[in-house]
Amino acid sequence: MVSKSNKLLIGSFVSMNKADKYLLGSLKEALACDENCLMFYNGSPQTINRPNINEININEFQTKCNENNIKLVNIIVHSPYIINLATNEIAKKEFTFNILLNEVERTHKIGSKYIVVHPGNATNGMERSIAIKNVADMINKINKINKNVCLCLETMSGKGNEIGVTFSELKQIILLVDNKELIGICLDTCHTWDYGYDWNDSELIFKEFDKVIGLKYLKVVHLNDSKNELNAHKDRHENIGYGKIGFKNLLDICYSPYTKNIPKILETPIIDSIIHTYKKEVEMIRNKKFIDWKNN
Repeated sequence: MVSKSNKLLIGSFVSMNKADKYLLGSLKEALACDENCLMFYNGSPQTINRPNINEININEFQTKCNENNIKLVNIIVHSPYIINLATNEIAKKEFTFNILLNEVERTHKIGSKYIVVHPGNATNGMERSIAIKNVADMINKINKINKNVCLCLETMSGKGNEIGVTFSELKQIILLVDNKELIGICLDTCHTWDYGYDWNDSELIFKEFDKVIGLKYLKVVHLNDSKNELNAHKDRHENIGYGKIGFKNLLDICYSPYTKNIPKILETPIIDSIIHTYKKEVEMIRNKKFIDWKNN
């Protein structure tokens, strides 16, 4: 049997709730899907409610991760959607700072190094250059306290007034961040495709990423197919091999030397259950063979 630590780094978005003993349930789902990395929310992505950090079974979770050859560095946390790093409004800045700092501190206590964050939106007619500066300023403010967790800005699809839709915009933010050790990028395949990055040539895209941003900043990949045509600016995830990016292109991303040591996290639509969906997708990716599991 091949050790999980030596296999392709592939995992998924798993649940984290009281009914399943919080982190222990998260790990159980990941292991049931033959995963060696995973991602979860600290709580609901749409609220500020969070379980007591002392009740989510951190010590037992870390022990079981070690027993199953899952490194803590490959445990990813996703921040809630209710924050906006780019905002200009004083009250919303304070709200975002307090929520994100709490998320970062919880992430560190869990033992994870990476938290994925949406850069935010340029609202109320704000110039994009100002929004970019606001994102960097918020990260710098957080990092005056945070000394351990890397904030990974997610590539966005371009719907509405999203910031972080191009490699260039993300690089502009990075340039303004003081501590470069605590900033990274989460590359979402659906989002980049929907913005206009053509994954029919993954080599070209990764080379562009390296030229503009630098591959050292690539920390996480969100592996999603897309329901949309290239450059749709819509952000609608599809199951692996059922969308417009296609199985072969997504497989090329998974097995690219550029992503060899990077956690690949599935965020595709759930059919019946997390285990039912992601076990099938992980199996296909590991076996490098598409199976029409949704219709059979």
